[in-house]
Amino acid sequence: EVQLVESGGGLVQVGGSLRLSCATSGFTSDDYGIGWFRQAPGKEREGVLCFSSRDGVTYFADSVKGRFTISSDNAKNTVYLQMNGLKPEDTAVYYCAADCTVLAGGNFMMGSWGQGTQVTVSS
Repeated sequence: EVQLVESGGGLVQVGGSLRLSCATSGFTSDDYGIGWFRQAPGKEREGVLCFSSRDGVTYFADSVKGRFTISSDNAKNTVYLQMNGLKPEDTAVYYCAADCTVLAGGNFMMGSWGQGTQVTVSS
């Protein structure tokens, strides 16, 4: 059974940093890929990044390029989303998701996701 548990969200000031964690079980991100997406109140879900197992490349949304990075600790089955230079528009609930695929149009398609963690950036 695929399970993902996000943590690490919180309140941060503009320009600050946060590192989100995603504890995974039931799959390996190297084999199936893993992604992060976010959803703000009243807005559509937005793919943040996608690590594609097909080519081993991480794809980033334009809105987070140069600010967000992904890393992993395979021994802990945990994936991290490092967010730097945070902006008010980054405020959202962040979810990690298994089985991420980059579609032809550049959008991300993701499978199962966790319960999410709230990130709030104050100005």
